[in-house]
Amino acid sequence: MPSLKAIRKRKTTVQSTQKITRAMKMVAGARLSRAQLRITELRPYAVKVQQVLWEITRDVEQAAAEGGNGPGEAAIETLSHPLLVKRPESRVLMVVLTSDRGLCGAFNATINKRAEREWRDRTAQGQDVQIVVIGRKGRDYLTRRQAPLREYLPGVWDKLDMESARRVGGQILGPFLRGEVDAIYLVYNEFKSAMSQNVVVERLLPSGGPASTTAEAGPAHDAPAEFIFEPNKEALLERLAPMYVDISILRALYESMASELGARMTAMDAATKNATEMIEALTLQYNKARQAAITKELMEIIGGSEALKD
Repeated sequence: MPSLKAIRKRKTTVQSTQKITRAMKMVAGARLSRAQLRITELRPYAVKVQQVLWEITRDVEQAAAEGGNGPGEAAIETLSHPLLVKRPESRVLMVVLTSDRGLCGAFNATINKRAEREWRDRTAQGQDVQIVVIGRKGRDYLTRRQAPLREYLPGVWDKLDMESARRVGGQILGPFLRGEVDAIYLVYNEFKSAMSQNVVVERLLPSGGPASTTAEAGPAHDAPAEFIFEPNKEALLERLAPMYVDISILRALYESMASELGARMTAMDAATKNATEMIEALTLQYNKARQAAITKELMEIIGGSEALKD
């Protein structure tokens, strides 16, 4: 059995650790409230921007497929935007969003394993995959596995706002506009609740489908919506396409940050509970050891007293 001093020292260490995990839980919980509010406010707007862009591009594709019978349809056929160019996906750029720090449960492990599986599956299909990483945990994980890292973007999590999203967009849009890659995919954790995050692999460019259905997004589009465009679709695409990219990147960053904070709060809560259970077990062990030591001393005293009597 360990000595009383060793048990007391270990108990003190666990108590210090418990104070740290409890403080980290409280900090993550406070930050999570703000992050959850941001993503709740942004998500419907981001989904609607994606839906409107999809409706416009679908009208363009349908008009081009039908060949156009009137002057209006002929004008629609000429609409184009460099961010909407569709090519066979032989070269793919994956943007992986992880955290800079650990102590957040399986948050980073889940996203890293999904990114690795996506990379290996696409490579096996004959696609040329390049990876841009946000977050040190993802960089370290993929570097150890010799993944084709194109770029690492540091400092993104220091300040999350539209400027950060535009900076990320400026780094990843260049290869697509130059024709070096045919598609860009975002790999991130979508926030569901503090205890639940869902890994999402979402195609950012080219935009060719409706927004993913979420609780805030509403029902999926079964029938095309009718829009009135002013001045025209060409001018709208010039503003809407870059806006879609910025909003989609910002949403992914917000989702990932909220998921990280939720995972960290859950992990620190579990660590705090485990520390409490360990302190109780060490207290019981200490009391038993102390009682055994006292009993031993009493037995020695009684034995000495009996020896003197003889």
